[in-house]
Amino acid sequence: MVHAHSGLRLLILLFLLLAIVKSLAGWLGKKPYGKSDNLIAILLISFTHIQVLVGIVLYAMSDIVKTGLDNFGVTMHNSAARFWTVEHAVVMLLVVVLITLGRVKSKKATSDELKHKKGAIFYIIALVFILWAGVIKPLALGRGWL
Repeated sequence: MVHAHSGLRLLILLFLLLAIVKSLAGWLGKKPYGKSDNLIAILLISFTHIQVLVGIVLYAMSDIVKTGLDNFGVTMHNSAARFWTVEHAVVMLLVVVLITLGRVKSKKATSDELKHKKGAIFYIIALVFILWAGVIKPLALGRGWL
């Protein structure tokens, strides 16, 4: 499950970066919102929702989380335990909401410019949170890429 979670992370980063580049290019270049924009957004949201399901299963099975929840007061004073028990899950759920909102808002927008703009804004904010809670902080805590 951990390997699936890591593999999906890479797919999400790939499609999120593609969505950001396409959205910025479309917004700033005043390009039409085309089939490839739609396909990238659909794949991004699909991989993201699969990822959250895998993440929830891992969260429920995690010994770190079980220990953290058993001793919540102690956990909140330990940055590594707090991160894996609370912060990672909360921030990543926020990422799922942001990516979903980016897709929904861009789909409902009335012009191609707004579709690109709304997608770009939500996707960039989601990327910042992913980089912190999925890459930078885990590496700082001594967790590798897998």
